[in-house]
Order: sequence, then C-alpha cells, then structure tokens
Amino acid sequence: MAKEYSRTQRIGDQMQRELAELIRREVKDPRVGLVTITAVDVSRDLGHAKVFITVMGEETPDAVQQSLKALNSAASFLRLHLGRSMQLRSVPQLHFHFDESVSRGVHLSALIERAVAEDRLHQGTDEPDTKE
Repeated sequence: MAKEYSRTQRIGDQMQRELAELIRREVKDPRVGLVTITAVDVSRDLGHAKVFITVMGEETPDAVQQSLKALNSAASFLRLHLGRSMQLRSVPQLHFHFDESVSRGVHLSALIERAVAEDRLHQGTDEPDTKE
C-alpha cells in the first residue's frame, strides 16, 4: 500500500526541489556558499515555511551566519519565483534555519569509529599468549 502524504508534506517536498534549483541558478550573492536544502517544514495553514540548510565546505559559524543572512534577505525574491513555478494560490513566507543534524551525524560517526578502534586495541592486549 502506498504511503500517505499530507498536502503540506507534498508542498514542502516540491518547495525543497524548487528552492534548490532557484538558489543554485538565481541567487548571485557571494555570501551564499555551497548551500544544500535538507528539509522544508510547511505550517498547516501554508503561511510559513521553515527551510533547513547546510553549508558545505567552509562550515564555520561566521560562514553559516553570512549564508543565513543572505538567504533570509533574498526570501521575498525566492518566494516570488516559487509562486511562478509552483502555481500556488498563496506561497508561504520563507524562514531559513541552519540544520545541525549533518554535522552532528558526522561527529557521532567519528566517535563510534574511535570507540571501535579503541575496543579492538584493548582486545588485542587482553588476550593471553597461548604459544607454549
């Protein structure tokens, strides 16, 4: 059976695809680096949309803040182009937020790898020599 999606989820998915293309093609601000849109959360009344982004490459807090500032200032421009491409009666207001889940996932993965490596190291030293 097919999984059911609500209208807000379908609109969020479409907005994610359209915004990724619009940012890549139309936004010429040098403060916007290599931005990836990870999710779009649309409110039930379609009035607001939280757009979660990650900044690839230089992920310093300053670079992230500059990208967020540039994208939030270009939100009305992007909203206008979304309205043309998606043919919605009302296009939600865009609010850009940094998505920390990717960097958190990389950090957790590194911790797990380090713990496994230390466990292997301890297993090698705890085994007694049986070569007698």
